[in-house]
Amino acid sequence: MPPKVILIGPPGAGKSTVGRLLAHRTDQLFADTDALIELEAQKSISDIFVDDGEPAFRQLERRVVLDALKSSEGVLALGGGSILDSDVCAAIKLFNAQGGATVYLAVTLAGAAPRVGFNRDRPLLLGNPRAQWQTLLDARRSIYEDLATIQIDTSDTSANVIADALAEQIGATA
Repeated sequence: MPPKVILIGPPGAGKSTVGRLLAHRTDQLFADTDALIELEAQKSISDIFVDDGEPAFRQLERRVVLDALKSSEGVLALGGGSILDSDVCAAIKLFNAQGGATVYLAVTLAGAAPRVGFNRDRPLLLGNPRAQWQTLLDARRSIYEDLATIQIDTSDTSANVIADALAEQIGATA
């Protein structure tokens, strides 16, 4: 059974936090594909990047995300880069066409910075993490917007307020 709601967006948008809260408010299960990847690989995403490289991570991510899009019930948070895969995008578009809700949690750099903790180990944010984050968002924004059936800016709003708004907007179908 596919999920009822998919959350997409860049690192620091609040996908995991809002997803857990939304699942609780709508009495649904919650899954996060980053956590599913780490569980399957038995190591952190950072370690996958270091040990196996980004291509191996993306291959694992693609498989995990496509499986989760078929079998995760409730609310599903996708890793920020998973939308770079054309098969994942096609699966999300099919999900939307079948009445699912894909929520793009948009966020500015200023809004994401305290959440991401640019001093932490994030494999795609090495070097100048703020510039890298902005480059990632610039490359992905149009894809997030294209896939979304709902868009919410999380920059200056608490996760609780966002989850409440989403539960009200899509709770009846979730």
